[in-house]
Amino acid sequence: MTNSQTPVSLRKKPGPNRLAVTGIGNAMLDIISRDSDEVYADLGFVKASMNLVDVDRLESIYNAMGPTTQMSGGSVANSISGVANLGGTCGFIGKVADDEFGERFQHDLRTLGAELDVAIAQPDEGATGRCHVFITDDAQRTMATYLGAGNQLRPDDIHENLIARSEITYVEGYLFDLPPAKEAIRKVVNFAHEHDSMVALSLSDSFCVDRHRRDFLELITNDVDLLLCNKDEILSLFQVQTLPEAYELIDELGILAVVTRGPEGADVLSFSEVVNVPAADIAHVVDQNGAGDMFAAGFLYGMALGCDPVEAAQLGSLCAGEIIQHLGARPEVDLEELAIEAGLL
Repeated sequence: MTNSQTPVSLRKKPGPNRLAVTGIGNAMLDIISRDSDEVYADLGFVKASMNLVDVDRLESIYNAMGPTTQMSGGSVANSISGVANLGGTCGFIGKVADDEFGERFQHDLRTLGAELDVAIAQPDEGATGRCHVFITDDAQRTMATYLGAGNQLRPDDIHENLIARSEITYVEGYLFDLPPAKEAIRKVVNFAHEHDSMVALSLSDSFCVDRHRRDFLELITNDVDLLLCNKDEILSLFQVQTLPEAYELIDELGILAVVTRGPEGADVLSFSEVVNVPAADIAHVVDQNGAGDMFAAGFLYGMALGCDPVEAAQLGSLCAGEIIQHLGARPEVDLEELAIEAGLL
């Protein structure tokens, strides 16, 4: 592996009425708490993982958290907010309930400038989803997630307008947990192929990969142009012990992939080459929640602008470096200005 010395250059934004990225994912409220006492363990959760919970556990989890910060969230929705913050045109497809949390979610993304195609759930499809995030002193985050209405996407909820106008269509792996949502993803992918939109997939979580390995492999083999994942997820996907083994299998599939490795940066895999892009140099990490989401935002936006994959990964690294310096999964500075100052836009 080599560190990239690729020079960056100015790129061109998508034309009028075009969207850089449209994401399809779970719409939910993030409820974030510092967890010095490791309450997550008392609740039975595995550290640094995403744990699915039922509606009957919501009250007990919330009551155990202490002081919280609340904001709209969801993995792909966070990435779309990052694209918007970078100055990119973007869209989001998802599902919320007709409740306060659903209204807040839509308001937040629209305020950022994203275009929405959000379905409203029927009463029997649950409340708007929420994710309880426990941040320990080592900046790791453990999540207890109630998917609620967000995971109830059905084929009838999917329309082609945003996808037809998008350079990249970004799919969240978490959506695979229920059969109707899988069918909805198939419809999204078909629309993307019809309109020459690049299909990008996030593997989302190693436990998610364990649940849906066969579905992911089928989708990656036949329909995905760009794969985003971390080290644990790619090892789980291919059931191998080392990254070189996984990278050889990715090369056989012939797709572009980016594997994030925390402080070791990100590996860009294309055309039988592996290039390591260093992580941003950060003095103190506060919260790793959202780092992968913001990396995806920068990387996908860079690709939509026509950057080569290494340049796009450099933009992703910059965005991830901003998000881990504070609590919460949304930027606290203007990412577009930050990228311009760094010579990446």
